Amino acid sequence: MSFQQGLSGLNAAAKALDVTSNNVANTSTVGYKASTAQFQDVYAASLGGAGASQIGIGTQVAQVAQQFTQGNITITSNPLDIAINGAGFFRLSDNGTISYSRNGQFNVDKDGHIVNAAGLRLTGFPADPNGIVVPATPADLLINSSDLQPSATTSVETGVNLDSRVASPSVVPFNPSNPLTYNSSTSVTVFDSLGNPHVMTMYFVKDPAPAVRQWTVHANMDGGAITSNTLNFNTNGALTTAMPLAAITFPVTSGASNIVATLDFSGTTAFGSTFGVNRMSQNGYTSGQLSGVAIGADGLVQGRYSNGRSRNMGQVVLANFNNAGGLTSIGANQWTESAESGTPLIGAPGSASLGAIQSGAVEDSNVDLTAELVNMITQQRTYQANAQSIRTQDQILQTLVNLR
Repeated sequence: MSFQQGLSGLNAAAKALDVTSNNVANTSTVGYKASTAQFQDVYAASLGGAGASQIGIGTQVAQVAQQFTQGNITITSNPLDIAINGAGFFRLSDNGTISYSRNGQFNVDKDGHIVNAAGLRLTGFPADPNGIVVPATPADLLINSSDLQPSATTSVETGVNLDSRVASPSVVPFNPSNPLTYNSSTSVTVFDSLGNPHVMTMYFVKDPAPAVRQWTVHANMDGGAITSNTLNFNTNGALTTAMPLAAITFPVTSGASNIVATLDFSGTTAFGSTFGVNRMSQNGYTSGQLSGVAIGADGLVQGRYSNGRSRNMGQVVLANFNNAGGLTSIGANQWTESAESGTPLIGAPGSASLGAIQSGAVEDSNVDLTAELVNMITQQRTYQANAQSIRTQDQILQTLVNLR
C-alpha cells in the first residue's frame, strides 16, 4: 500500500491554502498582485513505459504565479502618490541596486529625493537647469527646493482694438499727464533682472489725417523717458507694420540692469468698435519660493512657485517586461528582473506599451476577496478528502496486518 498520493494531496492543499491566506492578508496592500498555486500530476519514470496501466503517484507544485491584472484606483490626498493605469512598474534605486514596484506611495526625504516607505528612491529622466527634460539614463528624481531665480522681461506682447471712429486728440503735443493728448492707454507690469516690478504704460494716439490710418504708440516705464513708434493699418483694419518692433531700452534705478524689451502688437486691429485689450503678456517674472509639486499623466514632475511660475524637475519613468510573470518577488512590494522576465523596457508613461499614471492616487491590491474565500473552502474540502484517502489506506493496511 502507498500513502504517497494522499500525502502529496495534503501538501498541495496546504500550499494552496498558504497562497490563498497570503492573498487575503494582502487585500489592503497597495500595488499587491494576487498569486495562484499551479499544480501538476506526478508519474513514476519507467524505461519500458507502463502504458494504460500507469498509475500516478500524486501531485506537486508547478509554480506560484502572480496575476498582474489591474487593481482599482483610489484617490488620496498626497500629490506624490502615483497610480499606474496599465502596464509597467516604477523603477526604484537603493544606492544603485534596482528593483521594481507597483506601489506608488511616495514622499520626499530630507535631501529632496522622492522615496517610498523603505527609503528607496524613485528614478526618472532628469531635467537641466532650464527645466528641459533630457531622456537619458534614469537617475534619482530630486525635488529642488531652492528659490526660482527672477527673469528680466525681454518681450511684451499686446493685442488691442483701436477704435477707428474716434477723432485724433485736439490737444498737442502728447503729454502722458494730460488725457486730452491721447485716445486710449493700457499698462502691464514688467520685471528687471532682480525681479523688481515696474509699470510699463502704452498710450495710443490717432493720426490726424484720416486717409493715413496710422496710430502712434508712446511707451514709458515708471513715468520715465518716452519712446514712440507708429502702427499702420490697411482698409480692413488689419495691422501692416512688421512685428515685433525694435528693442527698447527702459532705464532702471533699482540697481538692476536696464530692461531691454521688444514690443509686439501682432493681432492688434483698428476696427470701428470700442477700444479693448484682447491680449497682454510679458515673459519676465520675480523670484519665487517652492509652494507645491505636481506630477502629470506623462510623468513630468513640476514644481509650482509662489510667483505663479512652474518648472520641470524631471520625469518619472516606467519599466515593462516581456514576461512580467518571470520577475522575482523580493517582498516589500518589490520585484527584481530575472532571466525569465527579460530585460526591462524603459520609457515615459503612456509611450509604447507603458500605461499612464495618475497623481494623487494609488493602485489597490487586485485580490478578489470573495473568490479567495471560495478557494479557501475548496482547498479545505480537498485537504479533508486527501486525509480521508490516507485513513482508508491505513484501514486496509490494518486489515492485511490482522490476517492470520
